[in-house]
Amino acid sequence: HVQLVESGGGSVQTGGSLRLSCAASGYIGSNYVMGWFRQVPGKEREGVAGIDTYGSAHYADSAKGRFTISKDNANTALYLQMNNLKPEDSGMYYCAAAITPENMLAVRALYYPGRGTQVTVS
Repeated sequence: HVQLVESGGGSVQTGGSLRLSCAASGYIGSNYVMGWFRQVPGKEREGVAGIDTYGSAHYADSAKGRFTISKDNANTALYLQMNNLKPEDSGMYYCAAAITPENMLAVRALYYPGRGTQVTVS
């Protein structure tokens, strides 16, 4: 049974930084893409970043140049370093797994999404 648990969210001012973490229990195959998506109430979910088995990172345009995704080789820990945060980055951030980076960024056919961690930028 796989469970992903996010942490590290909080409230920061515009321009600040946060580092999100995602801890995985259970086995997630190394071929899966791990990544982050976010959601604001009343809006559609938005893919933020994904990292594949080779360590190649994929970002939404909104995250490029400001966010950095990383993970361990065993797919047990996933991170999202967020710098230069903007109010539009506010939302609930979730980690999940996907078969392809395209699915992760499209928030499509995701596996094992966690319960999320709240990010508020003011």
